Amino acid sequence: MGVEQWWEEHRGGLTGYCYRMLGSPFDAEDAVQETLVRAWRHADRFDPAKGSPRNWLYAIATNVCLDMLRGAERRVLAVDLGPAAEPGASLGAPPPGERWVLPVPDAAVIPAGADPAEVAVARETVRLAFVAALQHLPPRQRAVLILRDVLRWTAAEVAGLLDVTVAAVNSALQRARGALRAADPGRAEAFDPLDAGQARLLASYCDAFERHDVERLVALLAEDATMSMPPFAWWLAGREHIRRVLSATSDCAGSRLVPVAANGSPAFAQYVPVGGGYEPRALVVMDVRDGRIAGTTSFLDTERLFPFFGLPAEPRNAGRPVHH
Repeated sequence: MGVEQWWEEHRGGLTGYCYRMLGSPFDAEDAVQETLVRAWRHADRFDPAKGSPRNWLYAIATNVCLDMLRGAERRVLAVDLGPAAEPGASLGAPPPGERWVLPVPDAAVIPAGADPAEVAVARETVRLAFVAALQHLPPRQRAVLILRDVLRWTAAEVAGLLDVTVAAVNSALQRARGALRAADPGRAEAFDPLDAGQARLLASYCDAFERHDVERLVALLAEDATMSMPPFAWWLAGREHIRRVLSATSDCAGSRLVPVAANGSPAFAQYVPVGGGYEPRALVVMDVRDGRIAGTTSFLDTERLFPFFGLPAEPRNAGRPVHH
């Protein structure tokens, strides 16, 4: 078995690893491609006596990610940039640069047909909040935590990959775990596409959103729900503030929401009516907690995200109500 076969076998895992390291599916895709290029270029350096093809490929991917992160600005969610806005406040200008943690298709980072426990871990560790929390860690600590706690590598394997001692790996892991707990309290519950209660909640949310039934929509939110719209730093905190903003505009009335598999979370492609048809407005990723919607993040960069997710320019059910 050669480099191409090894890469094909581990490509999904490498993509998930690079996404967690970099916070962008586009950067992750570039990193995985660069990993393949370097693996081909240095295939003669692979020594099976020193490790498996998996370990070798992940060592290359780690170096690629560390190179990409050198001097790069930390990727964030809007809540990381400042306090919540007041209803009526201007959206303001988007912050300069490529700042945002961006959504990723589940198919790229969650192994199909894997053990349910492995799938559950994969879903939990590609949540937007978790990936954003990872970005608070120094890059090498980030790599240690992902390899040890997400991918379940042994301390000895990680030490070999990073060319450090096992003691150094264990020390870095403890520091990373502490920092991660502070950055991501893990308040959102795991999303289960087969959970009937969650399905009813999401169907009700979609119906209320598409009808622009603000009172019904807000009743589905947690008291401390958040709402944000990258690339704007503007965000809202609290059900009442969200109600006031939604009541003041009807821009999204008549929208269509199409389910999308993103970040192991409930997600939708939003289309808005324009003229006689529809156009993309946002890719919306949601958090659910205690039977309520705890947060919505609406990514407005549809020009890049919709094609990346394989989404059409118009919803296929355009012109008629959506049935959930």
